[in-house]
Amino acid sequence: MNRGRGRLRVYLGAAPGVGKTYMMLCEGRRRLARGTDVVVGLVETHGRPRTAELLDGLEVVPRRSTAYRGSAFTELDVDAVIARRPRVALVDELAHTNVPGSRNAKRWQDIEEILDAGVDVISTVNIQHLESLNDVVEEITGVVQRETVPDEVVRRADQVELVDMAPEALRRRMAHGNVYAPEKVDAALSNYFRVGNLTALRELALLWVAGKVDDQLDRYRAEHGIAGTWEARERVVVALTGGPEGDTLVRRAARIADRSKGADLLAVHVTRADGLTGADPASTARQRTLVEDLGGTYHQVVGDDVPGALLDFARGVNATQLVLGASRRGRFAQILSRGVGVTTTARSGPIDVHMITHDGVKRGRDRAPSRAALTRTRRVAGWLLATLGLPLLTLALHPFRGDVNLPSDILLFLLMVVVVALAGGMWPGVTAAVLGFLLLNYFFTAPVDRFTIADPENLFALSVYVLVAVMVSAVVDVAARRTREAARARADAEVLSTLAGHVLRGEHALASLLARLRETFGLASVTLLERAGDPGPDDQSDPEAWRIVATAGDAPCTCPGGADTDVVIDERLVLAIRGRLLEASDRRVLEAFAAEAAVALRQDRLAAEAERARPLAEADRMRTALLAAVSHDLRTPLASAKAAVESLRNTGIDWSPRDREELLATADESLAKLDRLVANLLDMSRLQAGVLGLTLEPTALGDVVPRAVDDLGHLSRRIETDLSAELPEVVADQALLERILVNLMSNAVRYSPGGRKVLVTASEYGDHVEIRVVDRGTGIPPDAYDRVFMPFQRLGDRDNHTGVGLGLALSRGLAEAMAGTLLPDETPGGGLTMILTLPVSSRPRARPAGERP
Repeated sequence: MNRGRGRLRVYLGAAPGVGKTYMMLCEGRRRLARGTDVVVGLVETHGRPRTAELLDGLEVVPRRSTAYRGSAFTELDVDAVIARRPRVALVDELAHTNVPGSRNAKRWQDIEEILDAGVDVISTVNIQHLESLNDVVEEITGVVQRETVPDEVVRRADQVELVDMAPEALRRRMAHGNVYAPEKVDAALSNYFRVGNLTALRELALLWVAGKVDDQLDRYRAEHGIAGTWEARERVVVALTGGPEGDTLVRRAARIADRSKGADLLAVHVTRADGLTGADPASTARQRTLVEDLGGTYHQVVGDDVPGALLDFARGVNATQLVLGASRRGRFAQILSRGVGVTTTARSGPIDVHMITHDGVKRGRDRAPSRAALTRTRRVAGWLLATLGLPLLTLALHPFRGDVNLPSDILLFLLMVVVVALAGGMWPGVTAAVLGFLLLNYFFTAPVDRFTIADPENLFALSVYVLVAVMVSAVVDVAARRTREAARARADAEVLSTLAGHVLRGEHALASLLARLRETFGLASVTLLERAGDPGPDDQSDPEAWRIVATAGDAPCTCPGGADTDVVIDERLVLAIRGRLLEASDRRVLEAFAAEAAVALRQDRLAAEAERARPLAEADRMRTALLAAVSHDLRTPLASAKAAVESLRNTGIDWSPRDREELLATADESLAKLDRLVANLLDMSRLQAGVLGLTLEPTALGDVVPRAVDDLGHLSRRIETDLSAELPEVVADQALLERILVNLMSNAVRYSPGGRKVLVTASEYGDHVEIRVVDRGTGIPPDAYDRVFMPFQRLGDRDNHTGVGLGLALSRGLAEAMAGTLLPDETPGGGLTMILTLPVSSRPRARPAGERP
């Protein structure tokens, strides 16, 4: 039976030891008690007895054993779990990296296969393993997290539950030995598990989960058509007109948002299609920069009804507070119309509205540009003036018809017709002209009170009056149309200016571009579709013929035929829009967005191609540098060895035993140097090619360090070691670890002043052991830490007499190949300390003979 895709539940923790695995096992036991078929796919107890006790009574699927570099490792057996077909599978450590050679590189990819098979999965992950927070965690704790999981994998989970614990409680749990073994507790508490670190990680986890909950709330509201505001989280929206008061409004809104911890700040500018905003592009750009500097986001929407568009945006983002500027209009204008602020406040409902005063209130409103179109209000006013104004004018002139001549009456009526045309446009003006002709004929043209004209001159005057009135009405209508077109062009220019700013700021991400298009026109969804195969005759409505490249909004289109509007970019790309039918005049803006979307897609793909080509370029650069660097370094030891051997073979010279010994030592030293150089070059080449052979096994530092010291020959007398017998074994390749230590110690001796010894010490830190090689030389500046690890670079050296500069580069490469790190640090009091970090072996430490357990 096909169950469909399984559901994923993730327990998210701020740090190791908060109880994620424990909670996962408790949930598995609860479901088992309810009769659900539950199995354990993989659980890591880390030696914690209380966690191990929860495995009793749960069916455990055997792990898959994998051989790698001569060692055996166990991993999740995906096929066995799918074949078992349970209802729920418990799989620990979502971000785990599988052993090389596994079917999937990451455990979350294994879990995806199990979910696709219809099995529900419960898993765990720590906040430091999320890809977007990896660098933040490194900055806080100083520890590099090499195992990461994409945020989207966790965001797609059906349920994410935070396993929270106060930092003090977690430290007490560690002190009691419930997290790490006793010998590791002190190092952990004084390093990674400091109160400040744990507090910061806890805040990151809480904020990330809050964002996930916020997404779920938005999805629920969209699915259920909920337009009202739910005050689950403070969101402050500030409305900007582009006027000089915008800076004041933005700063005041930012202060309001700061009063609520974690509140969002959003700025919105409504661009009206009729051009009534008259925003200064320079002011708008400056205010946008200010919003972004204060941690907010800037948005631009199009709407004829400014209060309605503003409130639609606020409700769409679930805003709780709205910041508006006090009206700059005069008192008389406020009597005639309530204005945006008063109208928005009346319609706001549960959204709190802040009316902010500013300097512009005192100066009054700036003169607005000419209206771009005849609104409904103007048309109504024109018809009212035409039907009521002319009769009222007739009533006013009737008592004076014996005193005022006909030309004067015609001029007054013509003035009224011009007023009607200016207010209502052509058709109210024409109507007023005809009505005025009839009123003038009946009341003011002899014979009066009759629809007859006795004098031909009066007929001519009235005809000219009608002609002039109609012409004025036509001119007003043409002017209104031209103004409307100019205003529309200005609105399009503002949108295109926003698009150009998107390009100039480097925001080429398709999702960002499509989101801007969606919010600009208030659409439900915008989708970039790419043809999956060759064009077909009836593929416009076939979802199988198209694939979604990027989308913004809900319910994306799966084919052009399902869109309200579509823009064909080329024969393979189409921009599909849902939400409402757009006017034909919007096509130009849509085509601009579509062209930019195609450019962004090509740039993304070119960047991906460049990223794939980067290793090849790096390898080529390395080969070029290798050929340039080794010419002298290979020739020098060869020449020395050759000269020594030829001198010994010269039978014409009777060498003394001492001279013979010196020549043999010179040849031996030169050949040894040559051997090390060739070995370094070969290993570096293998590292670059990814074919370096490793034999990872538990290794005791007490066995490797002395051998590395001995390999230094006469330099060994300048090495001092301080290694504890309690150190655990590390996972490493013994031969390569010895090579790393030899390179580090020889480099430290070279730069240490005469008579000062190099100290080699080691200590346990969490799940790792840190080996420190400490010298007392001049050290290096922190900004040069990365450069010392570049191949063929010797900091401060400009000749070719000290080697090709491969020692540190090779050492770091070998360390990373063994899942370790190599980092430089400043020696207190002067000098350089190289810190080699290697993972601790899970095998119990071998006890020396005679040591009591």
